Amino acid sequence: MICIVLGLSPLSVRASDDFCSVRNRTIAVGEVLTYKVFYNVSAVWAAAGEAKFTTQLTNMYNKPVYHIRGIGNTYTSYDWIFKVRDVYETFVDTANLYPVRFRRDVNEGGYRFTNDVTFYQDIKKTVSKGKSYTTPACVQDVLSAIYYARNIDYSQYQAGDKIPFSMFLDDEVYDLYIRYMGKVKIRTKYGEFNALKIQPLLIDGTIFKGGEKMVVYVSDDLNHVPLRVESPILVGSIKVDLMQYQNLKHPLSSLLKKF
Repeated sequence: MICIVLGLSPLSVRASDDFCSVRNRTIAVGEVLTYKVFYNVSAVWAAAGEAKFTTQLTNMYNKPVYHIRGIGNTYTSYDWIFKVRDVYETFVDTANLYPVRFRRDVNEGGYRFTNDVTFYQDIKKTVSKGKSYTTPACVQDVLSAIYYARNIDYSQYQAGDKIPFSMFLDDEVYDLYIRYMGKVKIRTKYGEFNALKIQPLLIDGTIFKGGEKMVVYVSDDLNHVPLRVESPILVGSIKVDLMQYQNLKHPLSSLLKKF
C-alpha cells in the first residue's frame, strides 16, 4: 500500500500541465488513514498486515510543508512468508504540493534500504546520496504522488484517459501515468461506497508486477481517499482496504452503507 506506484520501464510522456497545476483540495492536517492488507494465494483471503498514513504541518527550509508519513508492516504470523517493516516520509510544499524532501527506511523480505532525497523544484534538481540529478517540473516521490493524485479533478477526464506524471525513485526519473477508468460502486470490509476507479502504471519491484495490473478505488467525494487497492504480486495477490479514518478535510459523503 505504501508503494502504490512502483517501477516499470519509462514511457515517452512527461508530467502534463494539468498535473503540474494541481492544488490542495483534499489534504487535511491531522488526517489519519489506517488500512488492512489481505493476502491471497489459494482463493482464501487472510489478513497479513497493516499500513497507516498520517499528515502533520511543519516547516522545512523556511516554508510550511505537510509532513506525510506512511508505516507498513506485516503481522508477525506472516513474517516467515515475507516480512515487511517500511517507513516512508515525504515533506510536501503546502503551496503547490511538490515534494521538498523524501525519506524511506525499507525492510522487505530481508532486503534493507534507506534513502534521503532533497528536491530543488525551482531549479529542477534533485539530490540523492550526495549526487545531483536533473529532474522535470513538479516531479514527485513515491509517497507524495499518492496525495498529489488525490487532488486531481477526475471530472474533467473520460474513462480510459491517461494522466501522465514524473516520479524520482531509486535515483532515476520515471515517466508514468494514472489511467482513469470511471465511476463504480464498491463493497469493502468497511462498507459500500461510490468510488472512482483508477489504474496506476507500475514499475517492476520487489513485490509488485509491472504494468496496469493494480486497481485503486478512491472515494467519489472531495476527499478522494483510497478505499481499496487490488493487485497481483510476484506470488499470489493482495487486497488493501481502508479500515479507519480520522480528521478528513471533507465529509465522507461517498459512503453509502457502513458494515
